[in-house]
Amino acid sequence: MTKSELINILAAEQDQLSHKDIEEAVKKILECMTLALAAGERIEIRGFGSFSLHYRPPRTGRNPKTGEAVALPAKYIPHFKPGKELRERVYQAFLNAQYGEATPETLKECRLSVN
Repeated sequence: MTKSELINILAAEQDQLSHKDIEEAVKKILECMTLALAAGERIEIRGFGSFSLHYRPPRTGRNPKTGEAVALPAKYIPHFKPGKELRERVYQAFLNAQYGEATPETLKECRLSVN
């Protein structure tokens, strides 16, 4: 799903805000999240997940064309950790696609077969 698809879905589901208002709200939310991460803050959206920064130490890479060693600097990269509710809903959707309508019993059987 793209940002514009999300905006279109939200606009279609309600009639109190204009498409432009929804677009501005989504853009502002993403901008605030970006600024928070850039400031080193952690973002937590309960049930969905959390965004944080992970440190990558400096390392030696290779130039793919020449094979020459290249020093790559340390950096922080954004990291997303899904929340429990999101993990369970995605897993349930996977089971439904894989095995038909999943029930708590089939979920338990699948978990046992994985372990």
